[in-house]
Amino acid sequence: MSVVHVETGRHLYGGALQVLYLAQGLQERGIESVLMVPRGSEVAAAGRDRWLRVEEFPFRGEADVMALARMAARFRRADVELVHLHSRRGADTLGAVAATVARVPVVVTRRVDNPEVEWVVGAKYGLYRRVIAISAAVREVLVDQGVPREKISLVHSAVEAGDWVDPVARRETDAEFGLVPGEPAGAMVAQFIPRKGHWVLVDALAILKRRGMTPSVVLFGRGPMGENVAELAEVAGVVNQIRFAGFRTDLHRWLGSFDFCVHPPLREGLGVAVLQAGAAGLPVVGTRAGGVPEIIQDGRTGLLCPPGDAGALATALASILADPEAARAMGRRARERIESRFSVDTMVDGNLNVYREAVRRRHNR
Repeated sequence: MSVVHVETGRHLYGGALQVLYLAQGLQERGIESVLMVPRGSEVAAAGRDRWLRVEEFPFRGEADVMALARMAARFRRADVELVHLHSRRGADTLGAVAATVARVPVVVTRRVDNPEVEWVVGAKYGLYRRVIAISAAVREVLVDQGVPREKISLVHSAVEAGDWVDPVARRETDAEFGLVPGEPAGAMVAQFIPRKGHWVLVDALAILKRRGMTPSVVLFGRGPMGENVAELAEVAGVVNQIRFAGFRTDLHRWLGSFDFCVHPPLREGLGVAVLQAGAAGLPVVGTRAGGVPEIIQDGRTGLLCPPGDAGALATALASILADPEAARAMGRRARERIESRFSVDTMVDGNLNVYREAVRRRHNR
């Protein structure tokens, strides 16, 4: 079998990382995979670093009709048995039309839990042979919008747990990010976009400060809201507790050296950062948004709060800070859960089962 994967995101965020995991795992199983990505993207470079077959093409966004023509021409080639679309940035619509024109089966992975315009759902999802949801929460959003349940396969995102188990010593982390030795510190890993809930964390830190607790939090990531978060922290009086670390390709070296991870999104498909933190052995204070509760077992591997509730988030963080030994035990259980339930092998096998069904239906027809 041969598969063309279309990922139109340019940055190596959680979804794009899943595509690399998948393509590499398929190659190891003898399934030829081609990554079709925008020219000059971070994904292209990372794919080549993993010795994957990468094909770059000009892509200017969701209205790029020429990109549709390029994809259709590529999909018509004899070496293509299946097309897998991974991104909503034009790939899910233009790619679906291109695959339909080329008469090749197409599947799509849905990674977000926000509803779409109803008429778009009806028009677009009829083109896919199968839809892969990365969480039960995403699947239910699709079903609520009219996508037949039997057309959807649940395949959770994954993490290479072994990459996260050997962090640097805490003293190196303190020096790298300007933290006070011996003081509690956590991490948040997310793009600076509204739905990730940075403002909820800022408000929670302000509440904790009024209670006499001043943990530091290092924010890993980039995005258009970075300056806004810094301004909010200044107004709230907690700017000295926050460090802006930017997007780090070496995150695996640092994450496990923190005391906790905080993940307060308002909406979330699943939460790759939560998987990474769990693999690193950290308790995660998260919200009951989207698929996050499918990873965090409340009170066992972390703590869950209502989305947007800064008071509840502050209380949960205070609980972690008050009992470090219990927090470390949560982190150990989190690592066990990630290793057993969210492995890359399980994710690759789940996608491969979907492929086989899609191709089998094509042959039967």
